[in-house]
Amino acid sequence: MPLEEKMLSAEIAERYFDWAATAIPDEEILREALEESLNFWQNPSSAHSHGKRAKAALDEARKKCAAAFNARAENIFFTSGGTESNHIPLLSILNRPERGEILFSSIEHPAVREMSLELKHCGFSVRQIPCDKRGIVTAQNVRECLTDETLFVSVMAVNNETGAIQPIDEIARTLDEFYKCRRRPKFHVDCVQALGKIPLDISKCGIDSAAASAHKICGPRGIGILYLKNPIEPFLRGGGQEGGIRSGTENLFGAAAFAKCIERYAGNSFLEKFEAQKKLAADFIKRLSTIKSCRVIPPARAENPSDENFSPWIVQASFGGIPGNVMLRALDAKGFAISTGSACSSKKASRPVLEAMGIEKDLRENSVRFSFGPLTTAQAMDALFEEVKNICGQFSA
Repeated sequence: MPLEEKMLSAEIAERYFDWAATAIPDEEILREALEESLNFWQNPSSAHSHGKRAKAALDEARKKCAAAFNARAENIFFTSGGTESNHIPLLSILNRPERGEILFSSIEHPAVREMSLELKHCGFSVRQIPCDKRGIVTAQNVRECLTDETLFVSVMAVNNETGAIQPIDEIARTLDEFYKCRRRPKFHVDCVQALGKIPLDISKCGIDSAAASAHKICGPRGIGILYLKNPIEPFLRGGGQEGGIRSGTENLFGAAAFAKCIERYAGNSFLEKFEAQKKLAADFIKRLSTIKSCRVIPPARAENPSDENFSPWIVQASFGGIPGNVMLRALDAKGFAISTGSACSSKKASRPVLEAMGIEKDLRENSVRFSFGPLTTAQAMDALFEEVKNICGQFSA
């Protein structure tokens, strides 16, 4: 990457704290992937030698992506993004002759929550699995909701608003124990905020399907990954690309870029970044707690800023007397980018995740999300804290 472009990315990163919505794209990777896709512009499904070369490039990208999940290449399917990767396994149950029950956690992303609710119109019963005050869905929470009618269970790996890490391994074991010698429901996990953010080994999690998205780890928008432990019968049909799971001409540029981002941001150097960010997040939470009007959400995180149950890349906080959208605009005026929650729900006043956690209405309305990425520095977080502190001081004056 040319020096001036590196300087521009670094400058933007100094005031960008909305990485959970989308990451700053890695321009070097995107250019490399574009060059590769221009060299292999042919349709990967074509039978001629040119198409086979394009398919070989696509398969190579698939192998690299599979490595991040510790999965086999044949378990990885490219989609248009996290939403579609969440929808494909869920919609596949429409092919089943019986109409049973869908369980999804009360902290799910709208991609899962809203689609699950829509399936009520198709004859399925739908229930939410409650979370505790930390925003964590325990294995016991799941167990208490299971019945012989349950067909599909969805619990995300990392919540996109609070950063709460869900006990996916324990939930999978609970499903195995509860349905021993009986048909077990499919277990789906939204890993959009987990890939490249926390240690992740899907092959050992006991899950049936998982979703990930490239633009959360510095890749392009419009490309996602669906992991499938075993084949499924997709509800949507077409030309049969991606093993028939996701029809449509393959996005070679997106696949190549996703693979390169996975190598750079979820590869061998990941653990070093993860450990460093844990320290930065803990310090940031401690400093926020010194602001009289601030309430870190959930409160338990303020009591233990180094709590391993939370992703260090996301911090949620509420500021008394300052509505979330006001804090957002005040910081925006100073060049800082944050959010009031999920970008996909930014136009909605409700905060379903915080409501599910039992957070009081005024705290919900005043809450904002700070999210960080691989380019976030300690100095940038210092500057963010000082500006938040100044804004709180102005409102309390």
